[in-house]
Formats: sequence, structure tokens, C-alpha cells
Amino acid sequence: MTAATLFQPRRSSKILRNVGFVALPLLVLVWSLADLTLGRELLEWIPYLASGFAMNILIALCAMVLGTLVGVLFGILELVPYRLLRYPVVAYVQIFRNAPHLVLIFATTYIFPFEIVVFGNYLPFPDWVKAVIGLAIPASAYIAEITRGAILSIPTTQWEAAKGLGFSRNQTLRRIILPQCLRRSLPPWMNVAASITMGTALASLVGVHELLHAATDASTAVRRLDFTVIAYIVVMAAFFTLCYPIARLTRRLERRFNAA
Repeated sequence: MTAATLFQPRRSSKILRNVGFVALPLLVLVWSLADLTLGRELLEWIPYLASGFAMNILIALCAMVLGTLVGVLFGILELVPYRLLRYPVVAYVQIFRNAPHLVLIFATTYIFPFEIVVFGNYLPFPDWVKAVIGLAIPASAYIAEITRGAILSIPTTQWEAAKGLGFSRNQTLRRIILPQCLRRSLPPWMNVAASITMGTALASLVGVHELLHAATDASTAVRRLDFTVIAYIVVMAAFFTLCYPIARLTRRLERRFNAA
């Protein structure tokens, strides 16, 4: 059996994945062009759908930034020798790693007020910010475990060598350990990012104007079954177009880091 025969299934599966990456958006385009009135309706609603998808991207970015900051800190605190610090963090991570995203979004929506008072002025507390917090909570729990695992994967000899060179524990963590953890944590971090991005669609259930909410508005306004179907295909195609490259890049980074 030749090497070309061995790699042929892998190449064919890669071709199928690349075809699938472009097939879904093309399906939407061909379907809309087949019916001129349907295509016209879709073009009229594209800006509205795009504004909703921009909100999905904004929520995902904010949730990942907040979740990463909290998660890295909690991942470090999970390894401290002080029980009063470690036990609450471990409990937080275990609880919110297993909590449904929808429940957390609903919880943050109704726990936080609709407006806050700042120096006597009433400022609105938008629902999309509450959705960011609701998604940042599980993201921080997952990233805390990723950070903890990455730190534990570093050989203890590096800690001992740094101590022998006169580095304190904090200096060792900041200058030697965490830079290496960044490389090991990046692929699983990207998996969390893809999961949180797909979870932003749940924000539509609490009234946030995002892509799924926009598609529902468009379907209600047009009142055509074929338009409703294609509107939700557009939603699926948009999330697929955003998340599929993340998944591909994640697998490439995993192969590169494992080979290094």
C-alpha cells in the first residue's frame, strides 16, 4: 500500500469539509435567486439580520474577555495552599461548569436590575450586558480548569530551577510558567470561544436583539413559510461561517503543539 493510498481518505474528508464550508451559504443564495420575490424580501432584511449578528459577535467577545480574566485568576487560585481561598473557587468552578447557559442567562437577566443609580442619575442596565455576564460565568469556569491544567502540566523541575535562580513564586508564575501555559491553553480556549459564540443565540429568549431574534422578527413580518425557512438557514449559515474556521484553526494548533 502506497503513501498516496494511505492519505487519500484524509484528503477526501478535507475536501468534503471545505465543500461543506461554502455549500451552505451558496444554498441560501441559489434558493433566494430561484424566487425573485423571495430574494427581494431577503435582501431587504439582510441589514437587519446583520445588525443582530453584530450583537452576537459583541456579546461573544465581551463574554470571552470577561470570562478569560476571571478564569485565569480562578485557575491560579485553585492551586493556592490556602483553603479559604481555594475551596470557594473550586466550588464556583464545579457548579458553573455544569450549569446550563440558558439558566444562567435567565438568572442574570432577572437578578440584575433594569437600571442602576450612579451619583443620583438613573442609567439603564441593558439586557445584552446581562447576557454577557450570564455567558461569562460558565466561560470563566471552563477557562479556570484550562488554566489549572496548563499550570499542572508544567514540570515541577522548572519551579525548582527558578527557585534556585532566586525567583520568588509569583515571579516564577508570571515570567516562566504562565507564558508556557498560554501555548498549551490556546486550543481549548478556542473551543470555549466557539461554544460561547453559539450560546449567544440563547440571548434572544430574554429579548436581546441578536441574529435569532432578528430572524424571528423578519419571519413574523413577512409571513411566508419559504422565507421563514430561509431566514433560519441564514442564521445557521452565519454561525457556521463564524465557528467553523475557529474549529479548523483549533485542530491545526493542536496538531502543531503536539508535534512540537
